[in-house]
Amino acid sequence: MNATDPNKQLLLEEYKLGELTLKNRVVMASLTRARANNPELIPTPLMAEYYAQRASAGLILAEGTWVNAQSIGFINVPGIYTVEQVEGWKLVTSAVHEKGGLIFSQLGHIGGASHPELLNGELPVGPSAIDLQTQSFTPDGFKASPVPRAMSLAEIKQTIRDYKQAARHARDAGFDGVEIHAQAGMLIPQFLSIAANRRTDDYGGSIEKRARIVFDILNSIMEVWDSKRVAIKFTPVMLSHVGIVKPDEETIPLFKYILDRLNDYDLAYVHIVGPSEDLSGSPVAALQEDYFAHFQAHYTGRIMANLGFSKTTANEILQKGTADLVSFGEPFIANPDLVERFKHDLPLATADRSTYYGGGEQGYTTYPKTVYPDGRG
Repeated sequence: MNATDPNKQLLLEEYKLGELTLKNRVVMASLTRARANNPELIPTPLMAEYYAQRASAGLILAEGTWVNAQSIGFINVPGIYTVEQVEGWKLVTSAVHEKGGLIFSQLGHIGGASHPELLNGELPVGPSAIDLQTQSFTPDGFKASPVPRAMSLAEIKQTIRDYKQAARHARDAGFDGVEIHAQAGMLIPQFLSIAANRRTDDYGGSIEKRARIVFDILNSIMEVWDSKRVAIKFTPVMLSHVGIVKPDEETIPLFKYILDRLNDYDLAYVHIVGPSEDLSGSPVAALQEDYFAHFQAHYTGRIMANLGFSKTTANEILQKGTADLVSFGEPFIANPDLVERFKHDLPLATADRSTYYGGGEQGYTTYPKTVYPDGRG
């Protein structure tokens, strides 16, 4: 991206994302809100209202969504592996499209970080039978995840097919694209981690083998979607993440390898979450200075950045050219009209944290709209 007028608000400008035209570069990041409070984990009309309220975003990324029953790792989070769930998601996508918005589905699998209470008594599965030292949010609150069962090769192949089926369901539900959920704590980072993955077959050992699952899932999804409608999200440097899946001495070369290979895919974007802490003294200390530029140096496609941005810092990174899109998470909870507040330079409302995960409409669809300077509400 070339340098532009520093006074321009690139964040609020229209942007071409392949065949899609985004109204602006403000992306709503995926936010787990646990409102699918039914045994079948079907999206509800209340969820449709919630997403429609935020349709002024250039792009909405729906909450992380389970690709199969084995992938569940948090109560009341919707799935996209049954016909009934697809029908529920149709309510959501239709509501967003009626408001002129665009929405991607985020496809996820929690892997070994789940709990038998969420899996009909079965053990969770992961790359290896290693205690991830993490917790799962069950109907009875947070509980330590047990040592998972190591996936067989057949189960890995089936899981890849399940991602493909979920992607097909996302298309049938009316989504505009899909984002693969590869953030810390999920199944994919467990495969990438030298601490969590001790396999000796084609999915473990070397960087190339540990990363194989990324490309096998991508290739399967692109049998359903054009690559320009497919994205992937990583959190390479989450030092404070609970458990053993953390940055290590192979993290930097691992992501160099992944990004170099992703250059062969014409993806919608690669979504990168930045550090929320000082990286000094860590295995990824080299990324401390000009973090996103390190990833841009290896990836020639679009980069979506996420790092607790404000309107000012988001415009700065767009002007600098180290990101093409910026995603916002928490600000969208209490500010469904976040784009309008940015446009009119109005203060942001503060969210009620007690309503983040679960509940009903309170703290979900009840945040008021802004009253604008011209009197509009």
